[in-house]
Amino acid sequence: MKPKYHFFKNTKYAIEGIWSLIKNETSFCIELGIIIPAIIISFFLPISLLEHLILIFVLMLILIIEALNSAIESCVDLTTDKWHEKAKMAKDYGSSAVFFSIVLALFTWGIILGHLYL
Repeated sequence: MKPKYHFFKNTKYAIEGIWSLIKNETSFCIELGIIIPAIIISFFLPISLLEHLILIFVLMLILIIEALNSAIESCVDLTTDKWHEKAKMAKDYGSSAVFFSIVLALFTWGIILGHLYL
């Protein structure tokens, strides 16, 4: 039987997940170290509210996809400790999703900042 939903317990699990990402995932920490200052800088840009929200959205998307990639990698590592082509593919696909989210963020920031300063 599925346990009942409890908002505060689920929030606690989410916060534990964030701390685990910070503690165990170097890539997440690097991205967080770049994204937090970028979000702060975005508050000082003379852009519309919509543009500001888009800039923050694409940065948060990187963190979301990095968390999902870390979950995929953890599941693969839990399943097998031997090299397997399918395990490599799963990890590579997750990494490519992170890469695409970073490219999207750079492209979006480039367009918005380009219109601002050109």
